[in-house]
Amino acid sequence: MPPIINKDKCIGCMNCVTICPMDVYGKQEKDAKTPVIHYPDECWHCNACVVECPAKALSIRVPLPAMMVFVDAPKKKDAQQ
Repeated sequence: MPPIINKDKCIGCMNCVTICPMDVYGKQEKDAKTPVIHYPDECWHCNACVVECPAKALSIRVPLPAMMVFVDAPKKKDAQQ
């Protein structure tokens, strides 16, 4: 199951495209404002894109069989705390 991109929160930084070890996002159009998931079946659910998203616009849907071994991304502390 591919990552979910909240297009309302996405700022178009493309950190997720850069960090993805499986190139789930594929090649981007030159004028793309938000990332596009081209290869959803390749997602490893590694959470790298979720952790690297400064806008917190990404979430991962983990398939039921993988939930037993899935470790959620640690919550980042706000700079103000």
